[in-house]
Amino acid sequence: MLVLRLLNVVAPAYFLCISLVTFVLQIFLFIPSMFRDPSTTPLFSPALLHGALFLFLSANALGNYVLVIQSSPEDSGKGLNLGEGAEVVADWLAGSRSPGSALPSTHFCRLCARVTQRHDHHCFFTGNCIGSRNMRNFIMFCLYTSLACLDSLVAGMAYISAALSMSFTSPLAFLTLLPHSISQFFSGALLSSEMFVILMLYLWLGIGLACAGFCCHQMLLILRGQTRYQVRKGVVVRARPWRENLREVFGKRWLLGLLIPVLNVGSDYRRQKGK
Repeated sequence: MLVLRLLNVVAPAYFLCISLVTFVLQIFLFIPSMFRDPSTTPLFSPALLHGALFLFLSANALGNYVLVIQSSPEDSGKGLNLGEGAEVVADWLAGSRSPGSALPSTHFCRLCARVTQRHDHHCFFTGNCIGSRNMRNFIMFCLYTSLACLDSLVAGMAYISAALSMSFTSPLAFLTLLPHSISQFFSGALLSSEMFVILMLYLWLGIGLACAGFCCHQMLLILRGQTRYQVRKGVVVRARPWRENLREVFGKRWLLGLLIPVLNVGSDYRRQKGK
């Protein structure tokens, strides 16, 4: 438990550090290098278009990240309309959990000390459990983080291509870039800043692929009307049309949430809670 609590602190700090480094590289290195191209017009220069795209992706990624934390599950089950669930929460908090005491699709997390409706999993990078209240924001966070990493990867490759006078038209060029760069760095032929950007390229690739894969996996579970917790516990869910499953998570204002980070105000869960 101590290791998990430590990971619950280290993982968010790691994400924020990577976000800060990415922002600094984009604003002070990649985008200024695009202004050096004299063949582009000032109004529609790649630097301005890329800068606007990066700010849009970053604002959505960080905005949904904050909303995932802000929309965390209710503290110790307070405010939940669970009926007889109050006794179950008391049993959970006391540490006595009988096999028949668990509420359907509800889970008590000892790391968060909170009860989550439609519990999916505990995300260490946000330090919160993912459930009914923040699932939509969590998926948007994964989506825009993967897109921001892809954007940074392309911009970084363009910078390295211009700095080292190399081409990435061949797939082997990227695969062999790291070992060749390490040998050149220790021989003194490669600057420290350039080596750092090359290392970030592979980090952006790994984070982007991981977030994209996780986002696709979550969407598949939502279409089936399941959560990761239900799949892991072997819980059988009632079959429903996939449109209803999507509406339950994303609500009717899904297009607004796709463009800007907003609270999950249109979901069926919040409407049921309001009743």
